[in-house]
Amino acid sequence: MEKYRCTVCGYIHEGLLPADFKCPRCGKPASFFEKMEEKKASDNKYAGTKTEKNLMEAFSGESQARNKYTYFATVAQREGYDQIAEIFLKTARNEQEHARIWYEELGQIGGTAENLLHAAEGENYEWTDMYDRFAKDAEAEGFPELAARFRRIGVIEKAHEERYRALLKNIEMQQVFEKSDETIWECRICGHLVMGKKAPEVCPVCKYSQVYFEVRKENY
Repeated sequence: MEKYRCTVCGYIHEGLLPADFKCPRCGKPASFFEKMEEKKASDNKYAGTKTEKNLMEAFSGESQARNKYTYFATVAQREGYDQIAEIFLKTARNEQEHARIWYEELGQIGGTAENLLHAAEGENYEWTDMYDRFAKDAEAEGFPELAARFRRIGVIEKAHEERYRALLKNIEMQQVFEKSDETIWECRICGHLVMGKKAPEVCPVCKYSQVYFEVRKENY
């Protein structure tokens, strides 16, 4: 489905854009809208080369550094070194961006549907192969408690896969903002609640677009 974004207020319109269309949020005409192109993962021109391995190693190293520095920041804050904690966090943000640069260079970042599928496949590998194998190795080497922890994490990864696949199905069935049954929708900006099969195109309270609505969750 085609999507158009208002260049003035950011409102997103789904479907064909009529010539006489006006933004329901800011009132600007169709000429102020731009078509949104879905990002797709590109072909990996480095496939099979040493450079491909180097890029993946760089991505892995930067990703691990980003995580380590956030852990180190927590310790620094706990010990009363707030400035050092902030430097760890600032550096972690730098490393995260470095990792994105190399991952994107490898052509691994696509549109949301493609990314959800890729994420689900990764979680599937973790719970069906990786953690199962790790648990068996830990047991064989005399670490039963660690083996049990590997398996517990594997159960979590299975739930992650199921969640990603459910979200992907919503996109494929065009049910992210529209359900077959009456649903309570909540605006994530102002908290406005509305009952209906479809989320409003514009929140009547804060005027933010449909993209900020979600099915209301009651988990308390």
